[in-house]
Formats: sequence, structure tokens, C-alpha cells
Amino acid sequence: MRDAAARARVRRGLDRLERAFGRPRPGRRLQPLDELVLTILSQHTSDVNRDRAYASLRRRFPRWEQVLQAPAPDLEEAIRCGGLARTKSRVIREILHSLLRERGSLDLSFLNGLPVGDAKAYLRGMKGVGEKTACCVLLFACGRPAFPVDTHIHRVAGRLGWLKAKATPADAHEALAALIPEERYYASHINLIRLGRRICRARAPACPACPLRRDCRFASRRRDRSRPDGLRARATLY
Repeated sequence: MRDAAARARVRRGLDRLERAFGRPRPGRRLQPLDELVLTILSQHTSDVNRDRAYASLRRRFPRWEQVLQAPAPDLEEAIRCGGLARTKSRVIREILHSLLRERGSLDLSFLNGLPVGDAKAYLRGMKGVGEKTACCVLLFACGRPAFPVDTHIHRVAGRLGWLKAKATPADAHEALAALIPEERYYASHINLIRLGRRICRARAPACPACPLRRDCRFASRRRDRSRPDGLRARATLY
């Protein structure tokens, strides 16, 4: 697709999603460091378990300095309900150590004063922080124009034809950030995840219930395969 046509197609899709799901508005923001830890805890688990792990962590260690001072087994136990406790606790401690060493305090609020590219580069420079995590911190905690692409969004965008075949996560971030208007990043992120979780599931997608089915390549191929005569649907000519 040419750029202008691709952007118009994506905008139409986003409009349909907003008609189906509404237009989400940002809620109360966490501090950037809090958001970073929350996002790390979200990896390979559900939102419910992520939130339980974060709440448990903050109850046990109300200040980030306490996390640094805590014995490793205690930190792991505090976040165990979120899964991968050993790996996540190690990443969190390494991030806190590097931040304290480089900045002299456990505070990422300085990111608000940096250009988006520089802020993202700083976060990406932390061990264990990738593009999606950096974008989550900037979008949700700082209100900056960064578009996080998780597995649901990557799958949905690929099926819709918004991404090239076999697009990598890096490709997906770059492509969707260019296709989606910056002022729609937040609502689009939330609604595409809703679509991926409720309808465009990895297994057994509910294509007939999808608000984007008429403009979806994946749904079109499924319709063609389901025809009893094995033939593609074709327009009637007069």
C-alpha cells in the first residue's frame, strides 16, 4: 500500500473500533519509574496477575530504595504471583542500580523534559527494556507520542494487512507509529488490544463479530476457504 492509502485505511479501521468500543481516555498516570516496573511485571502474564504482583511489591516495599536493599528471595516472593519472579526481580534491581548510579536518585521524571527519541533511547539503554516497554512508559506515564506494540496488536495489525508479512516487532513499531496519527496513539493502543483479546484471538478468532471484518485480509481468506464449492466469492457482472 502506498503511504497515503495505507494511512487512510488505518484511520477507517480506527474509526470503526471507536464506534464499537468507544474512545478510551487516559486515566491517572503513574510516575515513570512506577510505570516501568509495572510494565516489566506485565511480561508473560495477565493484567490481573500483573496488578496483583505490583500491589504486593508496593505493600512489601513502599519505597524503591527498599527494593534495592531487600534480599533477593524476599523480592522474588513479593512478585511471585506475577510469574517469572526470579527473572523480573533481577531486571528490576538492575534497573534501579543503574538509575541510582547514573542519576543519583531513583526518579525518571526527567524523561518528561527530553525529546521523545532521546527519552526512548535512555530507556532502551537499560538492561531488559525493549521498545514496547519504553513506549509504554512514555505513553502512559509521560503522555508522550509513543506507540507500544504488544502481541495482540502485532497479530491484529498483521491480519488486517497493516504490516508486511513476517514483520518483526521492530518493524511493527516503526510501521504502526507512522500509520497511526500521534493524537490517536492512546485510544488506538487500547482498542486494538481489546479487539485482539475479545475477537481477533490467536486461536479461534471470531471474525463474524469483528467490526473490521469487511476490510480484513485474514477474514477474507477465511471466508474464501469456507465456501462449499471451494471457489472465491466474486462480484456479479451485469
